[in-house]
Amino acid sequence: MAEKGEFGPLTRSRRRATISSSSSSSKIELLKSSNGAPSASASKTRLKRQDSHSKDPAEETRKHSRSESLSCHKLQESMLSSASSFKNYRGILNWCVVMLVLSNARLVLENLLRYGILVDPIQVVSLFLKDPYSWPAACLIIVSNVFILAALYTERKLAMGYFSERFGLLVHIINLSVVLCFPVVIVLMVPSVTPVGGAIALGVYTILFLKLYSYKDVNRWCRERMRVKARSLSRSLSCPSPPSTEGAVHVSYPGNLSLKDLFYFVFAPTLCYELNFPRSPSVRMSFLLRRLFEMLILTQLLVGLTQQWMVPIIQSSMKPLQEMDYSRMMERLLRLAVPNHLLWLIFFYSFFHSSMNFMAELLRFGDREFYRDWWNSETVTYFWQNWNIPVHKWCIRHFYKPLLRKGASKLVSQSAVFFASAFFHEYLVSVPLRMFRLWAFMGMMAQIPLAWFVGRFLRGNYGNAAVWLSLIIGQPIAVLMYVHDYYVIHHLEETADPGAL
Repeated sequence: MAEKGEFGPLTRSRRRATISSSSSSSKIELLKSSNGAPSASASKTRLKRQDSHSKDPAEETRKHSRSESLSCHKLQESMLSSASSFKNYRGILNWCVVMLVLSNARLVLENLLRYGILVDPIQVVSLFLKDPYSWPAACLIIVSNVFILAALYTERKLAMGYFSERFGLLVHIINLSVVLCFPVVIVLMVPSVTPVGGAIALGVYTILFLKLYSYKDVNRWCRERMRVKARSLSRSLSCPSPPSTEGAVHVSYPGNLSLKDLFYFVFAPTLCYELNFPRSPSVRMSFLLRRLFEMLILTQLLVGLTQQWMVPIIQSSMKPLQEMDYSRMMERLLRLAVPNHLLWLIFFYSFFHSSMNFMAELLRFGDREFYRDWWNSETVTYFWQNWNIPVHKWCIRHFYKPLLRKGASKLVSQSAVFFASAFFHEYLVSVPLRMFRLWAFMGMMAQIPLAWFVGRFLRGNYGNAAVWLSLIIGQPIAVLMYVHDYYVIHHLEETADPGAL
């Protein structure tokens, strides 16, 4: 009884509490509904959601499969359509590579069956030397040190005030003129200089001319800044370099006028002089050996492909050129285009990547941008600006911008740059061959209207295809022209002289 008496009142009070709480909750719901808040409808939707979540996933799958069986189409574009967002063409690229390998394997097999093995290392040596005891091209390259010392001597005298600016400029002009003319005289006057040896010597002198011209300009800019009492120039104005690491000492003018500084610049893979070049922290031996291995292998590959593939095609092209058989000339041109372009690509990688990175790593030269993505060129101008960065930087810094500062228009300045490039192309080809036909000069000058046409009417992939077509077809035309003229001069005339006598 005591227990009932104790728990009886408690149960009644609990019932009262639940009744009061339910009434208060109903009041709250009424207030929410009056204020715009969801009440009964909201609770129903919540219950529906809970029921939908609590449904069996197997049932949902069956419903989805039934809906799919009723409709199997949707709004979408074909993968090869330009409106499609599909971009993974890796399989097609692999197919192109396989087809390229198979087609070239057929050409290699056909070449071996028709001509046999034509690679001859002894013949390669004869391209550089006629007499093993006479090395005129190598001696010509050694003599170039005289012009380097003359430029350094002139700059030291200008820094000390012994030479006036006008007299120093005159000395530099004479020195640079001799740099271009002296090897021409030697190559044309000395019969023992081979065409390949002469081309290498003239290439070295051309690079030296561009380097000494930049050396003259930068030191003159330093003297001009000193005259206006500005802060000393620790790096070049036109091609600024980032600060060197590991606490390297920055050189200021005239402390740069030393043999060590000048010869570092002569061997560095750049044509633009600076007082302080960006330097890498150390020499990576593994990187250095890889580049050296590439240089050796690619050089052998260039020589072997030239002897085995290009020479037979060129020899078979002489008769159609003499008879002016245009159909056979076009066939020979297309046959020559593939090996010529392949050799050009191998040369580009061997020189601009392997050789220049080898020298840069050996000298700890930090700026390794020797080329950009010229293969993506959509205009001819973009190609010439990006395939040879050292020459492009030199032209912009020492030729194009000075012309603009003197009042020349952009078109005139660009045409002048192409004219200078055409001169050096002809200089490097005609002088070693000892004949002047201007094929290379006209080919370079033809780039001006071609650049205008491609930039005006062709864009995107069409412009890129036009650039590739000019590279693949344009070079073999010049090669055939020079080889034909060289063959006529040095072979037909020599065989005709004994009969005339």
